[in-house]
Amino acid sequence: MNVGIIGLGLMGGSFALALRDRYKEVEILGYDHNDQHCIEALELHLVDRISDELEDFKNLDLIVLAIPVNGIIATLPELVGVDEKTTIIDFGSTKKQIVECVPDEIRRNFVAAHPMTGTEKSGPVAAKADLYRGKVVVLCDIEESGEIQRRLAKKIFTDLGMKIFYMDAEEHDRHAAFISHMPHALSYALANAVMKQENPRAIIALAGGGFKDMSRIAKSSPNMWTDIFRQNQVNLLQAIECFKGELERCENLVKEEKWEELHHWMERANDLHKIL
Repeated sequence: MNVGIIGLGLMGGSFALALRDRYKEVEILGYDHNDQHCIEALELHLVDRISDELEDFKNLDLIVLAIPVNGIIATLPELVGVDEKTTIIDFGSTKKQIVECVPDEIRRNFVAAHPMTGTEKSGPVAAKADLYRGKVVVLCDIEESGEIQRRLAKKIFTDLGMKIFYMDAEEHDRHAAFISHMPHALSYALANAVMKQENPRAIIALAGGGFKDMSRIAKSSPNMWTDIFRQNQVNLLQAIECFKGELERCENLVKEEKWEELHHWMERANDLHKIL
């Protein structure tokens, strides 16, 4: 299988490692605007070759777009002219705007996917062969993809040990706002609030597991997450508004010293982990 990975950071690099682990014969062509990423990807054997010409990708079996969401939208028109059997899969964290921007000429080549995985780390050196194993991947508007492309995408994600769910793009973005995008906004807000109030020594001395867990994703790339917030603005604002309502509820219960009611409010939150 001849694979092209556009974007050689955590997601693209980890996908390359996962493919090498699963398949004996796979040749991977890499592309990245960051020259250092290209050097590291070659040194770490994530890819076999590097190209700076997207034309070199058009006859491959599979092209993976593991780049920020705005980059995906900008790159898709440049892939017009790919072989009719080529499969293009994007890993964007938003889906509706991306799907709407796919040129008609390559819509059947395209599979909209969101692997629900990642870490706060970045770059080829952060790549992990098991990043995708056991995780969920959401495939959106799959009925608009070609049969060859649907079959290949499902096979690869299944072979890598992922659990496949299907949604339309609009539904995905609404859910992702609550499950992924809002938590990132909260983590950034928590980190900024603490940095304004506490000195670094106090943070080091007192920060326990809870704070570290909640602030960990505030280390995520601002470039990537600004694009995600922009593309999913309406859903994100609704999610933040809902969260603000719950935070205000907590604030009022504490202010009014309604401890028993606060206890019940916390108990209801515990129910989430019966689902998870």
